[in-house]
Amino acid sequence: MQTRATKVTVPEIQRLKAVGQKITALTAYDYPFARILDECGIDILLVGDSVATVVQGMETTLPVTMEEIVYHLRLVSRAKPRALVVGDMPFLSYQAGICEAIANAGRLLKEGGAEAVKLEGGVNIARVIKAIVNVDIPVMAHIGLTPQSVHRMGGFKVQGKKSGRQPGARERLLEDAYAVCEAGAFAVVLEGIPMDLAQEITEKIPIPTIGIGAGPYCDGQILVIHDILGLTERFAPKFVKRYADVRGVIAHAVSTYISEVRSGAFPLDEHSFH
Repeated sequence: MQTRATKVTVPEIQRLKAVGQKITALTAYDYPFARILDECGIDILLVGDSVATVVQGMETTLPVTMEEIVYHLRLVSRAKPRALVVGDMPFLSYQAGICEAIANAGRLLKEGGAEAVKLEGGVNIARVIKAIVNVDIPVMAHIGLTPQSVHRMGGFKVQGKKSGRQPGARERLLEDAYAVCEAGAFAVVLEGIPMDLAQEITEKIPIPTIGIGAGPYCDGQILVIHDILGLTERFAPKFVKRYADVRGVIAHAVSTYISEVRSGAFPLDEHSFH
């Protein structure tokens, strides 16, 4: 395991792009995972609205509330990580109006301990990003496959493909990238887009790009921690690489525990008080 000597900040994330060092990010939803990931040297911890699908058992991220994101942010920030802590703004916490968006973004910092917030959307949400940035709350943008737009997109589908089904989609994603950059976002997540388009965006905008299902040319990568550890039962997207089968390890441990309790092999004298 490795640790950082100094706190990771927004300027540090931007510096990493400038020096050509890849940025690493993972989701975290609680204290133990935050501690482990931070001790490994991760750059960014995202308390994502993906908590809905990997922790709460929901089909989409739409049901997540502000209170739930604040709660999970508290757990992660309690670990006092060196990594930059970013909190997802849930569906309808920033779309209903500028004042409400600023207030909710502020809650993630004041009540949850976030150091930045993440919003989904490009041109359509740029004015909201600008307003939040103008009150000194750092914003990470998110374009491409935006999970909160699942119904409009007709499912979790790759965006910006060169096909007749999405005429002008690539151009719109480039416009989205420029828009969030000009609005003041310090970085942008590129999700579910062709890798050549992600490369073009990465080369054309000055802020870091964090890819998820966007190929190897982004300035950094993010994945859901439960996916890379094999903790989810659901089908994993093509872009997910499983680095461990922790679900199998847990299942083996629990099965062994059940067997030993039933057979009388646990607890023994060494597990008992005298």
